[in-house]
Amino acid sequence: MIEHLRRIGLSDLEARCYLTLHEESHLSGYEVAKRVSVSRTNVYAALRALVDKGGCRIIDGDPVLYDAVPINQFAQLLKSEFEDTIHVLSTELTTRPQHAPGFYSWNGADSVTQAIRRLVVNATQTIVVDAWAEDLPQVEGLLLDAQSRGITVVVITLGEWNTDLDNLIQHMRYDIPPSTPRKFTLLCDSRSSIIANFGGQMRPSALETEHPAVADVLKNAFYHDVIMHNIEGDFGSELTGRYGEQYANLRGFYEQKGWTFK
Repeated sequence: MIEHLRRIGLSDLEARCYLTLHEESHLSGYEVAKRVSVSRTNVYAALRALVDKGGCRIIDGDPVLYDAVPINQFAQLLKSEFEDTIHVLSTELTTRPQHAPGFYSWNGADSVTQAIRRLVVNATQTIVVDAWAEDLPQVEGLLLDAQSRGITVVVITLGEWNTDLDNLIQHMRYDIPPSTPRKFTLLCDSRSSIIANFGGQMRPSALETEHPAVADVLKNAFYHDVIMHNIEGDFGSELTGRYGEQYANLRGFYEQKGWTFK
């Protein structure tokens, strides 16, 4: 019983004094001290604490006598005070904002590739990859394995690529200088993301994060890509007639306004 009484906020000595008074009422502090084998000074302090907590009542006289408050009444009092405290805390204390997820840098082809592979093998629901065709073979096996485990894998490629993956959107590659770094983006479970580059005149590097803003940017890019892929499939000739090959007329219009697409 002492352990249970300690769990509701009594000290070890307070619990022993309460049990003593629960077994035998109308005891003086001296008599309680004899029964618990503790000095009267400490017992009187414990009895005063019990009175303050509502677990003990005093009978005035000479000597002063003590009596335990029935446990059901004492427990109900403590329950009421606890609920009041919880109400105050829950209404007065606001949840502190969480720390924003970190941004982690990777440099060198091996480190970047390892980070990409780690996110792929740890995905549980969805994997979206947007990359140049020549950079996909290094993760194709992992993507196929994820697909076989029931994970939805969607790959958007720049350039032709033959694969057994079910969900593939391919874009033709036009006049892109060889010195251009090859973009590689990965979004797993709409949370974990990597934005990387390979090739070109820049050393392979990547940024990894679980920041929701980055995930939203990649998701919006994916939705835009899928929508445009279907629109171009249905209305390609009309779009070309109105805006030129690869939207050259549209790009030229905004370049004249100072908006550059280079």
